[in-house]
Amino acid sequence: MAPERKFFVGGNWKMNGNKKEIDGIISFLTAGPLDPNAELVCGVPQCYLDYCRQKLPASIGVAAQNCYKVAKGAFTGEISPAMIKDIGAEWVILGHSERRNVFGESDALIAEKVNHALSEGLKVIPCIGEKLEEREAGKTEEVVFSQLKAIVDKISLDKWDNVVIAYEPVWAIGTGKTASPQQAQEVHGKLRQWLSDNVNAEVSRKTRIIYGGSVTADNCRELAKENDIDGSLVGGASLKPDFIHIVNASQ
Repeated sequence: MAPERKFFVGGNWKMNGNKKEIDGIISFLTAGPLDPNAELVCGVPQCYLDYCRQKLPASIGVAAQNCYKVAKGAFTGEISPAMIKDIGAEWVILGHSERRNVFGESDALIAEKVNHALSEGLKVIPCIGEKLEEREAGKTEEVVFSQLKAIVDKISLDKWDNVVIAYEPVWAIGTGKTASPQQAQEVHGKLRQWLSDNVNAEVSRKTRIIYGGSVTADNCRELAKENDIDGSLVGGASLKPDFIHIVNASQ
């Protein structure tokens, strides 16, 4: 990781947890110790956003796992960036592979969501990544560049400080398979070069690109050593005390 980019770890709890279990997570996060030079954000189920923001230390960010592309209206089951901000949370994860592949969200919809969330003052973790069949067909770059372009086209230059890109190869999420540090670095390096070519050199240099996909306490340090891997987005492992090791991977 380049020293100018602050190490970033997102814990994506997905559809897991109740108040008792969340209290346990908050307990081990509060006890730490957490690397003071790392930025930590927890992505929590929407019904617990307010609870977590009240209970977690102020130094730990809270993210919604999704939101819609408009401020309010007849959209049953959705939440807006304004609602997320109103309870004190400051982040949202958008375009996670499960939103794309389970719920059928398109590149265009995800890009609209990113645009609206940023315009409302939220910080955004947009996710991109290829499926196993796409990687095996040699289409990794084609897929991730296409997903990234849709998002980038909706981000104004003055909003890039509020964006952390997550590269999550779909074949490595929850499967126990992890891209090797070298495989992940290869894609991260190409994404950074794409940003330089298609946005500008400053955005490319400053924007954090984090890796997601079966990150564990065992592999997190090797991933963190790579120059273009600026942290991780962690699923199931973020529910367990070993998550502390992942947060501290750059120490």
